[in-house]
Amino acid sequence: MTVSDARGMRLTARGRVRLGQLLAVFLLLIIGAAAGAGLWLRYEFEAPGPSPGAVRIEVEPGASVRSVLARLEAGGSLRNAHAVAWYLRLHGSKPRMQSGAYELPAHASPAQILALFEEGKVILEQVTVVEGATFADFLDALEQHARVDHTLRGKSAADIMAALGHPGLSPEGEFFPDTYRFAANTSDLAILALAYDSMQRALAAAWELRSPELPLATPYQALVLASMIEKEAALTSERAIIAGVFVNRLRKGMRLQSDPTVVYGLGEHYDGTIHTRDLLRDNPYNTYTREGLPPTPIALPGRESLLAAVRPTDTAALYFVATGLGDGAHHFSSTLQEHNSAVQTYLERLRASAHGQVTKSPTTPSASDGAPGAHPP
Repeated sequence: MTVSDARGMRLTARGRVRLGQLLAVFLLLIIGAAAGAGLWLRYEFEAPGPSPGAVRIEVEPGASVRSVLARLEAGGSLRNAHAVAWYLRLHGSKPRMQSGAYELPAHASPAQILALFEEGKVILEQVTVVEGATFADFLDALEQHARVDHTLRGKSAADIMAALGHPGLSPEGEFFPDTYRFAANTSDLAILALAYDSMQRALAAAWELRSPELPLATPYQALVLASMIEKEAALTSERAIIAGVFVNRLRKGMRLQSDPTVVYGLGEHYDGTIHTRDLLRDNPYNTYTREGLPPTPIALPGRESLLAAVRPTDTAALYFVATGLGDGAHHFSSTLQEHNSAVQTYLERLRASAHGQVTKSPTTPSASDGAPGAHPP
């Protein structure tokens, strides 16, 4: 080997070392860049978002992650949809996009937003049905709600009950009055099904607590009575006493003479005042012309009225009429003479109120003022 050959070999070896060093540096640069990119993607994924306020978004069924991210970026809730998509791809994450309406908090990060979608934490809408409302009122509340999926338009009450799986059953009284919370685009039928089940549970629970010797043969009769109590009572404290009056009259075979039943029977013909002709006009709901309970409930009773119907107060009263003092209270009487006197007192207070002679405004004449015996038999 010549001197020149040895020198060439040393240069070649040195070149290899240098090349290796360059490759190592290049590799380190690549690793550093990748690490930096990873850190940047993670930052983009976890950093607070740009939206200064809460934002509502609707995720349609079948929507892809990419399409929703693009909408969020276009709407100003996301800085970089592509960065988030890359982060998800690199981590092999495929978030499950559950459809529905969502409210994204102010400055929500992509991580927080996607967690909401995965967990299905949709905005809960609500519809409220007050105690004493009717089935028609319930349907109207559902019809007026913009976030309800209206599937029952044009269907009769009979059609609706058949759709619920209870053909032939009158809907009145069968749905529990309450505030129902639901995801947007829940069907009206689903909400009614929930309310129906709630009433059946409440009625069954109340029936289990019924008093001995209660002159009601079935839970349905208790439901009918509870609906009357609901319409008659303005004060919770009087519900069980009103129930006791009705129960006493049932035991004695007396007509219940409840104005709310007359109003219900009149339907659209009720003009806001009960006339003598209305009390004399016979129909299945006129408890002035017919004995016993009406054929169906006349409203949607609440839990307090259900309990009052099955656990009435033990009272000697057979009559009640509004006091006219404006507090919703009634005067309860055990004799017709006492009751007639109470009616006269009520009327005097009503006339005095009309002339501004009392400081309290008496109750405006309504269904509850014509309580049993308010129109003497």
